[in-house]
Amino acid sequence: MSRTRAASLAAVVAAAALVLAACGGGGGGSEDASEGGVYADCATSPNTCNSVPADQLQQGGTITVASEKNIDNWNVISAEGNVDWTGMATKPLVPYAFYTAPDLKSTMNTDLLTSAEVTSDNPFTVTYKIKPEAVWNDGTPISADDFVMNWKWQNGRDCPDCQTAGNGGYDLVTSIVGSDGGKTVTATFSRPYTDWQGLFASGSPLYPAHIGAQQGDLNTPAGQAAAFNYFGSTPPNWTGGPFQVKSWENNVALTLVPNPKWYGATKPKLDQIIFRVITDATQEPIALQNNEVQVLFPQPQVDLVSQLQQIPNVSQFQNQGLTWEHFDFNLQNKFLADKALRQALFTAVNRQEIIDKTVGQFNKDVKPLNNHMFIPQQEGYQDNITATGQGTGDIEAAKKILTDAGYTGVGTALVAPDGQAVPTLRMRYTTGNAVRQNECELFAGYAKQLGVNIDITTTDSLGDTTTSGDYDVIVFGWIQSPYAFNGAQQLWLSNSGSNYGKYQNPAMDELINEAAASTDVADATAKLNQADEMLSADAYVLPLYQKPTLAAVQNNIGNVRNNSSLDGISYNTSEWGIKASS
Repeated sequence: MSRTRAASLAAVVAAAALVLAACGGGGGGSEDASEGGVYADCATSPNTCNSVPADQLQQGGTITVASEKNIDNWNVISAEGNVDWTGMATKPLVPYAFYTAPDLKSTMNTDLLTSAEVTSDNPFTVTYKIKPEAVWNDGTPISADDFVMNWKWQNGRDCPDCQTAGNGGYDLVTSIVGSDGGKTVTATFSRPYTDWQGLFASGSPLYPAHIGAQQGDLNTPAGQAAAFNYFGSTPPNWTGGPFQVKSWENNVALTLVPNPKWYGATKPKLDQIIFRVITDATQEPIALQNNEVQVLFPQPQVDLVSQLQQIPNVSQFQNQGLTWEHFDFNLQNKFLADKALRQALFTAVNRQEIIDKTVGQFNKDVKPLNNHMFIPQQEGYQDNITATGQGTGDIEAAKKILTDAGYTGVGTALVAPDGQAVPTLRMRYTTGNAVRQNECELFAGYAKQLGVNIDITTTDSLGDTTTSGDYDVIVFGWIQSPYAFNGAQQLWLSNSGSNYGKYQNPAMDELINEAAASTDVADATAKLNQADEMLSADAYVLPLYQKPTLAAVQNNIGNVRNNSSLDGISYNTSEWGIKASS
């Protein structure tokens, strides 16, 4: 699952993932927001809306996309690099086995693979067939070696110093063997793994092992760690996708050009794709109107949505999908290590008020989210939050939790049961995000009623802030893939790199791992909900709502569309183009 980003939450077998269209947006002047322009059919045809045949696209041209975050770490498998815009900016470079289509269904990457299937149940075995013509841009074949390096980074055994976003499923793989010149990849597991399609997928893609081997001996933990860190710190001078890096200017722009060795079915029409870093969301509509950018994939905000509706020849479309907003506590803070304080703070939070004063102003379909594991479009979704009282805004109930736990100064200046004053808590959100600023201010108001002060500060590097634990409370979003069981392992296991607040619950760990290895989907789903009930009761993370995603394009741009998953808007860049003049 990616952060909002931020991870590769990654089962298709367990999740009937259907698109829920929140609303459409249309270009220009007096058009109503429900009039979608080139996005008019996105609600009913999410995978094909704004489709333009290749022969109706001009040869050449540049499309510039506004990126809301800088790239601080290039390895999206790492805990620090697992950020939404890093994933979207590097997606045109990295090969992967599966991705999430705009209809939120897992889809095999036919550019890379001819097949991927379970070939044995005992032992559980998955076999991938790589296209013979699939190569890195230096001509080196994409092969089993690349799968092996990816696996060793993430299995928790071969590279203990690789700080990955998660290792769910990779730890169950006992061997990866290449045959047919490395073009057949056979992965054998110690036990069944429900979400096997989430492995080597777009959230944890392949990196070139032959370049990794230049950093150290990949048969040693030190060599693996050296390669892992190299790919994080070094802008890619390689590619296995339709584009390659022409230039990178830190905090300014990433410029991509077509990969001459691209082996995929669709050859890029564009001369360039530029990801221009614009961290101040208020500047995005201005850049679009001035033709400085042609594509936006912003976190929707009231003023931004309204401004886009006034720009001629621009279409916009909102979706509710696999992205969800949440408040997180850092349990390394000794005061927040007390469950009673966490429960009280989350009980004081009024989620409906937060929605009404933020995203509800431009999307009336948004409702409180009541599960950490599943979203409403997925089978298995059930309400595990309401019974806890969290998110209700019940200040009196929150105060009672504290009083019953032995706190004093409730409602004025809170003092813990051991006599220590509860200090001011640092709450953080990403720079330039007005919605999250409002969410933090509302949280501070709720906490103040309990006698807790909140100091709100921004961060311009979400990955660094979360991985370093440089916060007490934080608000951000997870972007899931369709793989709920794999995703639960990434986010909630005690030893996961994405468990930034260091929540520990061995009983929950056991349930999540049992669910991921179950061959009975109903039983697995039940176990994941049992784990979610534990997580909810412990008040570590409070889900707020499914976060709407917004795509906006100039109407002469073809094949660019909303994708409310971790793959985001850049899932199909080889198809992008500018419409030919009629």
